[in-house]
Amino acid sequence: MMFWNGNMGGWGYVLMVISFVLFWGAVIAAVVLLARALGPSTRGRNTEGSPGTGLGYAENLLAERFARGEIDETEYTSRLSVLRRGPNR
Repeated sequence: MMFWNGNMGGWGYVLMVISFVLFWGAVIAAVVLLARALGPSTRGRNTEGSPGTGLGYAENLLAERFARGEIDETEYTSRLSVLRRGPNR
């Protein structure tokens, strides 16, 4: 009944601001989560040298095999060029 005369009082404004922030925060979070779920996946596209399944990881693994002597220089350079060229080229 505090809204009937148009005067909310101090706590009414505080609750209105809090509910406004929570509502729009929830809307923005839902949009971001939906965009991440429907957008292109970035899994497996690790291009740095950190562990994963990306190009950097594959190049590091190949360099380690070459350093251990498991493959020779010719095989190393040919495999490295295939990795950098990509599977569809």
